[in-house]
Amino acid sequence: MNQDVTDFINNLNSKAGQEWQVEVSNRLRQIANKNIPDVSERIQYGKPHFLKSGKYAAVLGTAKGWVTFTIFNAEGIEGPDGFFEAGPPERKTVKILKGQPVDYDVLAKLLKQAASA
Repeated sequence: MNQDVTDFINNLNSKAGQEWQVEVSNRLRQIANKNIPDVSERIQYGKPHFLKSGKYAAVLGTAKGWVTFTIFNAEGIEGPDGFFEAGPPERKTVKILKGQPVDYDVLAKLLKQAASA
């Protein structure tokens, strides 16, 4: 695990009312590290990126009211209706709002599927 990614997630705690983002971000990080073969982490463009063989596999983003998690190389994966935001077929993004239930098991399965391609 990359210390810069750890620091990014821990620094979310310093923003008032955003503590929930730390929990969600740590869970997403665990999913990435478990489901992307030979994963590496780095901060790029101010966000945590998860790479497989030097290529983007996923990225974690945060804003005041949400956390996003984008899966790359996602042309062949389909989530449940409404699971992903609208966007290009090679990228699938989940937008998580405070208090919103998240099916982390489905997300892990889809990430693993995309990362194995």
